[in-house]
Amino acid sequence: VNFAAESHVDRSIMDASPFVKTNVLGTQTLLDGSRKYRVKRFIQISTDEVYGSLGAKGKFCEESPLMPNSPYSASKAAADLLCRAYHHTYGMPVIITRSSNNYGPYQFPEKLIPLVITNAAEGKSVPVYGDGLNVRDWLYVEDNCRAIDLVLQKGLPGEIYNIGGGCEVSNIELVKTILARMKKPLSLIEYVKDRPGHDRRYALECSKIEVQLKCKQAGSLDMSLDKTIMWYLDNVEWWKRVKSGDYQKYYKKQYKSR
Repeated sequence: VNFAAESHVDRSIMDASPFVKTNVLGTQTLLDGSRKYRVKRFIQISTDEVYGSLGAKGKFCEESPLMPNSPYSASKAAADLLCRAYHHTYGMPVIITRSSNNYGPYQFPEKLIPLVITNAAEGKSVPVYGDGLNVRDWLYVEDNCRAIDLVLQKGLPGEIYNIGGGCEVSNIELVKTILARMKKPLSLIEYVKDRPGHDRRYALECSKIEVQLKCKQAGSLDMSLDKTIMWYLDNVEWWKRVKSGDYQKYYKKQYKSR
């Protein structure tokens, strides 16, 4: 299963090189090795971002065209196309999954949900891009892993499976929900300049995996979001150590420039 990836859009905008090396050339290396040793299944873990941006209505299905808008999503789309080519040309048993935004324990604090939780826990401002109305579909990491395992066991080679959480919410609504559950003031919210090429909305049509593999969307943020908040509050030493490194210096520089 190809989980390895550079996955943060902000960093890909600053420097696309690591994303091309890891997501494209790294995937090619794994494909070549898997082909050499005749692996029985190669699962490419991709993202809903390869489809591009949606308006207020509609959802992406597996046949939707790839229209990535960031260096990160472009590198993932390129990797997906490599996987497709290896299946078509060499007959490799490749399957692609495209998941919506994940969240849960051990997620680096550069991502929205842990960034909000950890900043709020420290009484620091919580940055929100633009007007905060960009919409994402949220998927708890354990639900994604269960779906991926099902694809690994029962998925058909050459197929693509969307994996969504069924939980669409705007960034600002999500931030306010987290602050409310942590009993933190909304005054911590700081609107910052929007990032370049910021996709407005993602949403996935997931009937294929639901019908073919009997995998249902979770459909609720409530319990999993509470579990996630509690995990970060119970593991302060871990995320403080993470945030004290180069990552934190990068973000201070980024927010100062905005």
